Amino acid sequence: MSERDRAAMRDFYDDYGHREWLRLEQDLRGRVSFEVHRRFLAAVVEPGMRVLEVGAGPGRFTDELARLGARVVVTDFSPVQLELNRSRMSGTAAEQAVETRELLDVCDTSRYRDGEFDAVLAFGGPLSYAFEHAEAALAGLFRVTKPGGPILASVMSLLGSWRYFLPGVVADTERVGDDANDAVLRTGDLRHFGNAHVCRMFRSRDVAEMVRNCGAGVVAMSASNWTSLADEEALSKLEANRERWQRYLDQEVAACAEPGALDGGTHLMFAARLPQT
Repeated sequence: MSERDRAAMRDFYDDYGHREWLRLEQDLRGRVSFEVHRRFLAAVVEPGMRVLEVGAGPGRFTDELARLGARVVVTDFSPVQLELNRSRMSGTAAEQAVETRELLDVCDTSRYRDGEFDAVLAFGGPLSYAFEHAEAALAGLFRVTKPGGPILASVMSLLGSWRYFLPGVVADTERVGDDANDAVLRTGDLRHFGNAHVCRMFRSRDVAEMVRNCGAGVVAMSASNWTSLADEEALSKLEANRERWQRYLDQEVAACAEPGALDGGTHLMFAARLPQT
């Protein structure tokens, strides 16, 4: 990834600002996505863990890590998002769990010692913004994690996003041509479309290969979302009934983890570990 690409992504999230906080609450699909991510996190993080949070944004999952009893080193490559994290967590119980806040590019974790953290969290797609350096960035995250400690991350999902955002894909293809669309589907790299927001998207097999190349193994994987990408009116009816909504969330979380659903969401979560020595 070039310095120009890094600057563009930093500028995007600086400009995005407070909307990053609202993204997981302002509509039904966002609320379902948050719940799927929250449960995935809760299944792995244990009280007392020291966690490096990469791409923390305004603090949705900083707060969740604190609730789980973790100590958190909060990082982001956007100074605006980092300041939003500070202001959002200020005065809350979660702030007591934050050790420090630091500007950090996921591609450069050299400031941290080998095995310094019990776990690493990289939700929100930091690895997707590393483009061709994603595997090296992931290796860096494994380096700073204790052997056997979990890395939890989410990346943008290629096939699920293609399906869900098909009208936009068609418009982009008409604008820049079929060869560009073919290149996006082949590589997952949205830079071929030349939009303001670009990232690299992954298939589940791409993630598994990347983890394997780092000498680690995937211990869990999940889509986000699955059925909740469908009819919003149906979701509204479910949410109106609290008991039915809770049942639905249980069912959606289970469905997202099914092998046949992994590539069907807009995001793909995974947990991976290096073998203990």
